[in-house]
Amino acid sequence: MAQFRNFKMVSYVVYGRGSFNQLDEILAPNRKANAPMIFLVDHFFQNKPLVNRIPLRGNDKILLADVSYEPKTTYVDELAQQLKDEFGNISGIIGIGGGSVMDLAKAVSLMMNNPGSSADYQGWDLVKNPGVYKAGIPTLSGTGAEVSRTCVLTGPTKKLGMNSDFTPFDQIILDPELTANAPSNQRFYTGMDCYIHCIESLQGTFLNEFSKSYGEKALELCQYIFLEKNAWDDECDDKLMMASYAGGMSIAYSQVGVAHAVSYGLSYLLGTRHGIGNCIVMNHLEEYYPKGVAEFKRMVEKNKIDIPSGICKGLTDEQFEAMINVSMGMKPLWENALGKDWEKIMTREKLRLLYEKF
Repeated sequence: MAQFRNFKMVSYVVYGRGSFNQLDEILAPNRKANAPMIFLVDHFFQNKPLVNRIPLRGNDKILLADVSYEPKTTYVDELAQQLKDEFGNISGIIGIGGGSVMDLAKAVSLMMNNPGSSADYQGWDLVKNPGVYKAGIPTLSGTGAEVSRTCVLTGPTKKLGMNSDFTPFDQIILDPELTANAPSNQRFYTGMDCYIHCIESLQGTFLNEFSKSYGEKALELCQYIFLEKNAWDDECDDKLMMASYAGGMSIAYSQVGVAHAVSYGLSYLLGTRHGIGNCIVMNHLEEYYPKGVAEFKRMVEKNKIDIPSGICKGLTDEQFEAMINVSMGMKPLWENALGKDWEKIMTREKLRLLYEKF
């Protein structure tokens, strides 16, 4: 008999321009006496108006999260310990920012109620206890981190998420106004994360009608935004926010594929940011996603974006091996992309040749 996945989704979703203004009333029922809400905010917003709109009560605290690099397990552990030392108990964690901040918020929430290091929970269904209340408020669209059951972290030996039913947010606020001032290249890279999710999900062996319905809609929105529209406007912000949500839902019931599996190796070794890493890899995946790669290249050209190259020049054999080890560890991604016999198709030698192209 088939084993169907019974996955946890975000409990509450509010969408709409200006919905950020409801944050105070949304948080009110989740506050506990003498336990603050912690607002983990992307350091991009330091001294910007958004910080002054955060509804602080009592001993609430704003922490500016340094996401110059993608979240590390050491940073998660440090933040969780800091909060335990300072407050003991907290009411919840609110992540405001791009995918890295939302992943960080999810991870810190979990580590408030689970012993050890976040590195102990990198994998599938290793988290034993629910975290504290957590809400996600994206200020960039594309990663799908607002709806995913993972928070991707770079640990001592691997780059892998804390994939569990306890990971999804309890609440998300989708306010497209918050994405309006995103730098155009950053907007493109995160938008391409969503586009690549769709290509990988829709061509994967795990595909089913649930993931297909979300993936097709997200893909259609990305194609409209990055190929048909001539200028970025409010409509693009609205549509990309929904594409991100739908793209995240699509992979929730299927998986991503080759681009993500390979880009994790780049992030682990070189600190390459996720969106850029996916673009660098996608540029060379004609063998696996011929139509998707051709369309991706048209999007890059139309939006006048430079994809970095030469980032793997001069790496040692040892460094290539480290990237290959991380990438090969992403078994569900490879199986979705290439089937159960994926190890016969994607050998270590073949993966090395692929990395040498970047």
